[in-house]
Amino acid sequence: MTEIPAALGAEVRRDLTDAPFLAAARGATPSRTPVWFMRQAGRSLPEYREIRAGTNMLESCFDPALVCEVTAQPVRRHDVDAAILFSDIVVPLKAAGVGLDIVPGVGPVVDEPVRSAAQVDALPALDADQVAPVSEAIGLLLTELGTTPLIGFAGAPFTLASYLVEGGPSRNHERTKAMMFGAPEIWHRLMDRLTIDTITSLRAQLAAGVDAVQLFDSWAGTLTLADYREFVRPYTERVFAAVADAGVPRIHFGVGTGELLADMASVGTEVIGVDWRIPLDDAARRVGPGMVLQGNLDPATLFADAQTVADRADLVLAAADRARELGATGHIFNLGHGVLPDTDADAITRLVAHVHDR
Repeated sequence: MTEIPAALGAEVRRDLTDAPFLAAARGATPSRTPVWFMRQAGRSLPEYREIRAGTNMLESCFDPALVCEVTAQPVRRHDVDAAILFSDIVVPLKAAGVGLDIVPGVGPVVDEPVRSAAQVDALPALDADQVAPVSEAIGLLLTELGTTPLIGFAGAPFTLASYLVEGGPSRNHERTKAMMFGAPEIWHRLMDRLTIDTITSLRAQLAAGVDAVQLFDSWAGTLTLADYREFVRPYTERVFAAVADAGVPRIHFGVGTGELLADMASVGTEVIGVDWRIPLDDAARRVGPGMVLQGNLDPATLFADAQTVADRADLVLAAADRARELGATGHIFNLGHGVLPDTDADAITRLVAHVHDR
């Protein structure tokens, strides 16, 4: 297991004492409501489209200078309170040697889907040295970002498993569930392998100096609560436990996970991400007191006029206030999922300013 230094990012000294994002994530009172967005670095920014022109997505993720620049772009443009590492959840799989690519307009596509015990056993294990370009990019970012915190991330074992078993994105996850229900011994073997890789990836990022980590379980919302508890939750708990000693805030997020929120919030995370389908005060009732909430404006809202965006952001902030009355210890403003590709960048900038002015 990759050792996490006692002093993260020891070569670069940054004063993050007043960082609103870290204060909120730790349940303290920030100087302003912190804002950041999932997929804030990406196709919504013209400068991103310019620098990525002619470059394959996965190739970009292994180019430290490009990763540094793209990660910093939304901080410069929008004044967000945290940067999130420009990468993809399948980067650790690609780095380990799994044959896959990110197909434009489709998503991750696996050369040979993993559906047998022999294929699980043949999966290459990730070594921290294989994600050295990611660590190098983090080192560059610690200087570039100054007093803005950097969030590292990984895909949760279940979501990675679904891509591997399905061979790509899936609407119904039928092959994934068929393995889970019909061949549980293969399923658990696969989840164990992916849990180890996820831990290796996150610990490498922590060793390089990220200030927080988020675990994306994008497809967990396709499961019943009982199935989540039996087939997924134990592995998520292992991931969060393995990075607990880093002492940084841990965020857990999934889409369509309203019925799973209480369990997702109890796996060892300080911050629970909430998608746009339920208000934050309802989320607070489900997870109980003592949790920081992150979210949760509907990403499609940003296609409306400026006043509508501001009004609906105010509804999220009001729900966050009610959530505090119910025992939530903080709020980080975000969307309920990632920024949509065709979003007007100026609308994002206006939204950040509006939340900061509240």
